[in-house]
This record gives sequence, C-alpha cells and structure tokens, in this order.
Amino acid sequence: MGFEGEKREEEEGVVMANDFFWSYTDEPHASRRRQILSQYPQIKQLFGPDPFAFLKISGVVLLQLWTATFLQDASWLKILIVAYFFGSFLNHNLFLAIHELSHNLAFSTPVYNRWLGIFANLPVGVPMSVTFQKYHLEHHRFQGVDGIDMDIPSLAEAHVVKNVLAKSIWVILQLFFYAFRPLFLKPKPPGIWEFINLIIQLSLDGAMVYFWGWKSLAYLILSTFVGGGMHPMAGHFISEHYVFNPEQETYSYYGPLNLMTWSVGYHNEHHDFPRIPGSKLYKVKEIAPEYYENLDSYKSWSQVIYMYIMDRTVGPFSRMKRKLSTKANKSE
Repeated sequence: MGFEGEKREEEEGVVMANDFFWSYTDEPHASRRRQILSQYPQIKQLFGPDPFAFLKISGVVLLQLWTATFLQDASWLKILIVAYFFGSFLNHNLFLAIHELSHNLAFSTPVYNRWLGIFANLPVGVPMSVTFQKYHLEHHRFQGVDGIDMDIPSLAEAHVVKNVLAKSIWVILQLFFYAFRPLFLKPKPPGIWEFINLIIQLSLDGAMVYFWGWKSLAYLILSTFVGGGMHPMAGHFISEHYVFNPEQETYSYYGPLNLMTWSVGYHNEHHDFPRIPGSKLYKVKEIAPEYYENLDSYKSWSQVIYMYIMDRTVGPFSRMKRKLSTKANKSE
C-alpha cells in the first residue's frame, strides 16, 4: 500500500500522532472483491436479502418496547442498570439492523427496507435510519476519502482527544460524535423520507410518554446512549477502521458478539461484499480463507476499547485517509 505514515512528535518519550495516515492508492476492497470473485464465482450465490430479517427485527423491537412499558414505575437506578445490561444490547442490535437495511438486505425492493428501517428505529428514541443510509453508503463508496467519508473523526476531535482522559470521554460520547459529525461537516438537505422518519419517531415517543410516562422513554434513550459508549457492543466503532497496523485499514472481529450484531464484526468481508447479508458473511471467509487469514483481526471488542484508550500512540488520528481519485470522481 502506498501511504505516508502519520507525522509524529516526541513528547516525554511517547510517540504522539498529529496527522492521519494518508494512502495514495484506492481503498483495498474493490480490488480484493474482483480477485475473490474471479477465483470463487460461487460467492455470488450468497448475494441477496436475509429472509429472516423482518422477523428478527420485529422480535427485538417488540421486546424492547415492552421492556420500556414494564419499567414505567421503576426507580432511576433500576432503569439505568437494565438499560446498560439489557436494553443497550437490544438497541445496538437495532442500530446494526438499520445498517443491514441501508444495504437493502431484508427485501429486494429498496422502499420496503426503508420502511423496515423506520420501524427498527422506533426503540432507538431518535430518528436516524434514513439519514444514516445516506452517509453510510458514501462511507463504502468513498472509504477514507477526505471530506466525504464522515466515519472519520474531524480535525477538531483529533487535536483535542490526545490523552487517556480525553479518549475515555470521547469513547463514552462517541455515539454523539458519530451522529452529529456529518451534520456539521457535510450537511445534506433533508428529504421527504427524513420527515417521515421524524414524524413516526416523534409519534412513538409522544405515545410512550402519554401512556407510560417519561421513564419509559428515558429507558429507550438511555439504552441507545450507554450502548454506544463504554460498552462491549460499541467496540466495533473503533475496531472496524482505526489503524493499529499501518499496513491495514479495515479489521474484522471474530467473536461471540457477532451473534447479536448482524455479524458486523466480519468487516473486511462486509466491505468486500456489501450485498451479502450478515448471516452469510462467515461463508465468505470459509470459501476464500487465504484472503482473510493473514489479516489482523480481533476476538474482543472490549479489548479494542481498552487498547484505544491506553495506547498513547493511538487516537482519532489513527485513520487512513486518501484524496478523491479521478476514477472515483468520474463514477460519482
């Protein structure tokens, strides 16, 4: 890979990053996809929707909404405990279901996926499914491209988050950075689907408060917040593309939490083949193991969070960036 390593400065014997990694080649997934398909064309048989996606999403949505109503008279301490150890897993599962739906992997008809995404969004508490799809597809098409890929931290984040304390706070609040970064750096005008998403979500939130009280709604929002911060499930935000090895910009996770996260841990496989649903991504590695076994990967998202916070050479600057190539510009 042609890239320029991070510019670094010595401070008290510790190497500190003060720039991103810069690559002068295209992102690695398109070329690897072509190589794998030329050698293993049967992988195309894995393309297409997950026939059980609707049922899985519906079950989680109904369970989480029922839990919220059940906690209407609970103490705030109980609500916080249940939100962290139970609700956070459900809401993060739904967040990653929305990720799955952004690739149209529940139905062959795109609009059905959009409606299901709005339904999956309900227990999250805040409207995000439609807007997420717009930015996430750019993350795939323009991975690492400066000014387009909003998955990459801003310069302001990178310059401020420089030590263990700042990184700890950043991890706790990373869901806010993830959500608001594109709205400030690359705002897109809302369309009719954003308004539909907003109206349906506010209607659910209002009904929750009217019939069951503020504590039920607070439980849903707390489940979203704590599940996106210092939480094992949220480790995937860091593990996917934060550079711990300068030769690699995407990392997979092969651990048990894939069962609860639509196998988003198979992230190299997902970027190589975004048309394959999470339930079948493991088969990509089984069919073409030589393309993945030599790549660095993880078995614990909690360990990734710990490494990110404690390793003083790693931070928001630990991401690969590239300029928009002529080829990408023509295809836009």
